Amino acid sequence: MAPYQIFTDATADCSPQWYKSLPPVGIVPMRVEIGGQEYLYGPDGTISVQRFYDLQKAGNYASTSQITPTQYFQSFEPALKAGNDVLYLCFSSGMSGTFQSAQVCVEELREEYPDRNIVCLDTLCASVGEGFLVCEAARRQAEGYTLEELSRWVTLHRLEVCHWFTVDVFDHLRRGGRVPAGTAVFGTALQIKPLLHVNQDGELAVVEKPRGRKQAIKAQLAKMEQSWLPEMGKTVVVGHGACPDGARVLQDAVQDRFPEATVLTADIGPIIGAHTGPGMLALTYWGNAR
Repeated sequence: MAPYQIFTDATADCSPQWYKSLPPVGIVPMRVEIGGQEYLYGPDGTISVQRFYDLQKAGNYASTSQITPTQYFQSFEPALKAGNDVLYLCFSSGMSGTFQSAQVCVEELREEYPDRNIVCLDTLCASVGEGFLVCEAARRQAEGYTLEELSRWVTLHRLEVCHWFTVDVFDHLRRGGRVPAGTAVFGTALQIKPLLHVNQDGELAVVEKPRGRKQAIKAQLAKMEQSWLPEMGKTVVVGHGACPDGARVLQDAVQDRFPEATVLTADIGPIIGAHTGPGMLALTYWGNAR
């Protein structure tokens, strides 16, 4: 049985510390355009999280593009040449065509490397939710799961990764077509901080419209209280888009309400940040109600 390597893409937001003592996870970089210039985000990238949000705060809007076949080849081929199989855990198909593009590339690689097993799975997750699932998968790889066992495990449990997001401003959601222009103007005037989640189809959807950051955090905690499954794992992730103070408030609130939780934090990177803007707060955990 051949060894295998897990890969994901730069949409999977996490902290490098999460991967300590775990098998290596390959990250396929992604492209983001902001301020009239294109950058690469990921390994050997050309833009940092801080630089990206500095540009956004200066009034620039960002856009992203799908991973190209060449990028997939450059990422996967060294592992295949070394005799490893590949498990690619991909950004949700509900938000991007990345998964479909990856499948096309994987089919070509299977023809070129017929002795290798290449599995491409749709995580139906995004941002810190995707990073959370990838790290949990790597943990199980370390425990000895085979490629087939881990593929089944991811497919079985991916919809138990709960993502609850709140954003500080509507502008970036509006430009990405996530909310209508009229809703954005009205919401901004009323200081609404929309509560969004990744639904069963892997799509980003607005669920509630709390007014102000405090009410938004209360709404996130209420969702976790209703659905958390600590028996699946007690790790909880707080993600933020250049909003460390808000992240600390949310982290402290989670720890107070759920003292048995292990709360980790991570930056929301440029790929998701392009569509949500600075000030985003995310709460991710194992749960039974997405």
